Amino acid sequence: GNTDLLVQAALTGIDRQANRVEYFRLNDMDIKPCQNCGGCTDTRVCVIKDKMQQIYPAIRKADRVILASPIYFSGLSAQTKIMVDRCQPFWCEKYLHNMPITGKIHRKGLLILVGGMKRQIGADCCNATATAFFRSISVEEHRTLAYLGVDAPAGIKDRPGAIGEVLEAARTLSTL
Repeated sequence: GNTDLLVQAALTGIDRQANRVEYFRLNDMDIKPCQNCGGCTDTRVCVIKDKMQQIYPAIRKADRVILASPIYFSGLSAQTKIMVDRCQPFWCEKYLHNMPITGKIHRKGLLILVGGMKRQIGADCCNATATAFFRSISVEEHRTLAYLGVDAPAGIKDRPGAIGEVLEAARTLSTL
């Protein structure tokens, strides 16, 4: 869909010689939702063993994080929200144990959103959730690119400059 087209543009903008890229297509991954079981409160490790185990180390090692989602009913997609919710161990580590991810250069992020609704409220709600996610994984600064009023399949191609804007944002993100 439109989100995939923008993610592919972002990946094109990253210099693969200078940067290691790990790409997770959440829709293809079996990730169970957080159960609020409290298992990670003391251990800082999620007790659910699934494909999220591939994402945790990538988040820990990352200098830059790109999060992309379609906007559904003024929120992130279910797949994206499940992954965000499963980052509760990072929240516990940072806020309960005062152990944020350290040893990295100033971590930065990019949020890419696409939605059919033309009103800004959907992007604002998604950005609020993404901001909490980014802060929990010690990404203190992120840029948001939201493309609203894009409903048709591949409709983002008809939005002048969108692909180029995402490509340039990723290029800038990877060189900072």
